[in-house]
Amino acid sequence: MISFNLIPINIRTPGQYIEFDNSRAVQGLPAIQHKILVIGTRLATGSVLQAVPTRIISAAQAQDAFGFGSMLAHMLAALKSANSLTECWAVALDENGAGVKATYTINVTGPATESGTINLYIGGRQVQVAVTSGDTANTVATAINAAVNAVNADLDVTSGVVTNVVTLTARHKGETGNYIDVRANYFFGERTPKGIVLVIAAGAAGTANPVLSTAIAALGAEQYHTWIVPYTDAANLTLLEAELTSRWGPMVQKEGHAFSGVSGTQGVMDALGASRNSAFVTLMGSGKSPTPPWEWAAVTGAVDAFEPDPARPRQTLSLPGIKAPAEADRATRAERNILLNDGIATFTVDAGGGVLIERLVTEYQLNAFGVDDVSFLDVETLRTLAYLRCSVRARSAQKYPRCKLANDGTRFGPGQAIVTPRAIKAELLALFRQWEEAGLAEGFEQFKRELVVERNATDANRVDAVIPPDVINQFRVFAGQVQFRL
Repeated sequence: MISFNLIPINIRTPGQYIEFDNSRAVQGLPAIQHKILVIGTRLATGSVLQAVPTRIISAAQAQDAFGFGSMLAHMLAALKSANSLTECWAVALDENGAGVKATYTINVTGPATESGTINLYIGGRQVQVAVTSGDTANTVATAINAAVNAVNADLDVTSGVVTNVVTLTARHKGETGNYIDVRANYFFGERTPKGIVLVIAAGAAGTANPVLSTAIAALGAEQYHTWIVPYTDAANLTLLEAELTSRWGPMVQKEGHAFSGVSGTQGVMDALGASRNSAFVTLMGSGKSPTPPWEWAAVTGAVDAFEPDPARPRQTLSLPGIKAPAEADRATRAERNILLNDGIATFTVDAGGGVLIERLVTEYQLNAFGVDDVSFLDVETLRTLAYLRCSVRARSAQKYPRCKLANDGTRFGPGQAIVTPRAIKAELLALFRQWEEAGLAEGFEQFKRELVVERNATDANRVDAVIPPDVINQFRVFAGQVQFRL
């Protein structure tokens, strides 16, 4: 007897009744509609309130939604310049009311002995100031203040001046303000006019970032495959790691991977990486780059999300719009190797100054016993595992949506909606062949040998399985020895 879904067995009225069954319609591996989530601080001038998930189509829309010059608008502009196609959502947070804004000072001495241009960079954005020979220190300081205020709607700071000293104040309260890079001259050939000396120093420290729990609560059950988060204080990272751990769990299965940026000295980056241990968060070490770490996070996450193959290595992918640290400030190979061992992702710089991903590692370094563990070292591994699980779930849901369950060897008629452990095992073997063809797994014989599919001993309606794919690896290192002859 054939199992129909919609045609009743007891219908007596004459007619021709044909239903459609799509359980065999979809062939091949499933496609995932990737979604990016960006969390960041808004300005009161934005039209969208905090904790409201908003789909973002363009940088202009983000500026209107979250305030022109806000952190979140900057993050989304950087993201859209790197990846304008992947579906993108944003959740804004208001400043922490208990927070303090970071400040920076520019102490000017003079007078100028030649005319020229000061090239100031604030958070990687250029501010140019004209200097005329004979200008006093206060004249130059006043001009710097005026130039900053002329474009300050799109800068990370506001500006004020008092007798030779320009004070820059972070636009947002929070620890993130401590990572705004302020410098004079970046590109080759730029120099400060003679006679003028600029001493740039950090002033008051920013404190108290917004709390991520407000944004997380707004997400509900929606899945976001890539999370981009600007806050790297311990409390917020702990909240983020716990949320993603829950979402990766077998009872939720809404996997996501988060990207944050960390700037500063080698020691600062090493210390932060060594203090974390999540498989679901990547900290991109930006070093002493002019570009803020939250924009590094946005671009890195955007580039990773754009890659259609979860297992293909991200190394050498370009991070557009990111300014590399000055050559003297770039980490050496030995330093980058230390960072990678401490859970910090690294980059390289090409001959033209472009920034390239070197290796996207996760925070994960130790297992539950405190022993070194590389099982979740690379982002590609996590992305591949998420896809494999998704494809298993999709195959089961598509092919066996309303099936009865019988033991192997049961003699049932053709057309019956019945599945057996042996049939499920055969389907998993066929699925593995598709993984293999797509370059996601290897070792069919090992998979076939170790695959276990059986009825649960205590629940007659349940099938249990051990699914043992050998996940494909990435070609990262070639080592050779040249044994030459004379």
